[in-house]
Amino acid sequence: MKGYIHSTESFGSVDGPGVRFLIFVSGCPMRCQFCHNPDTWSMKTGTQMSADELLDKAWKYRSYWGKSGGITVSGGEPLLQIDFLLELFKKAKEKGIHTTIDTSGAPFTREEPFFSKFEELMKYTDLLLLDIKHIDDEQHKILTGHTNQNILDLARYLSDINKPVWIRHVLVPERSDNDEYLKKLDAFIQTLSNVEKVEVLPYHTLGEYKWKELGMEYPLEGIEPPTEERIRNANELLHTGK
Repeated sequence: MKGYIHSTESFGSVDGPGVRFLIFVSGCPMRCQFCHNPDTWSMKTGTQMSADELLDKAWKYRSYWGKSGGITVSGGEPLLQIDFLLELFKKAKEKGIHTTIDTSGAPFTREEPFFSKFEELMKYTDLLLLDIKHIDDEQHKILTGHTNQNILDLARYLSDINKPVWIRHVLVPERSDNDEYLKKLDAFIQTLSNVEKVEVLPYHTLGEYKWKELGMEYPLEGIEPPTEERIRNANELLHTGK
């Protein structure tokens, strides 16, 4: 089995604990207005690689991982390639590698055959970085083109099985940077029992050029990154400890 891989990075330091080997897969069902990797949306633009090929590549850097490092699969959206991800993580755990998924949760459903595969995948997954783009469903649809109902259901399910999670939230002026929404998101997070960390990720414009290179209009044209004051405010309202 082979997965569609966009790229890899050898020394990731912000996508899970410790130093990590990052695997960016291709394919994403969301169309986030702030996406800085629109070139990952199409799965077939990726390079096909097997689990063994990726693990052989990652294993060369294991001496840098220490006790807490490992591999993180990001994207794109990893759960679109759940069969490949399951094979990759099974083989990773055979080698004793710490495994992390960075996901928007968009493909999650309790319907079959996905749900049984996801249950199996969780046996080989140490941590999930769950990106909650917006707590309000209608605003989430505007921001991403996708409902958040199944994403919040995923968060509840992961809490039910006590799977460690870091919640990530991109702070976007004129979209999600609103005290009412931030308080609502915090209230939701407080209902979960498995959240180890909450991270505020300030919106940036570093990927704007990619939209233009792809011949697409950038949806957030003219919107500047949040101020330090608003970032501090979000951290306080979401109780990140920063």
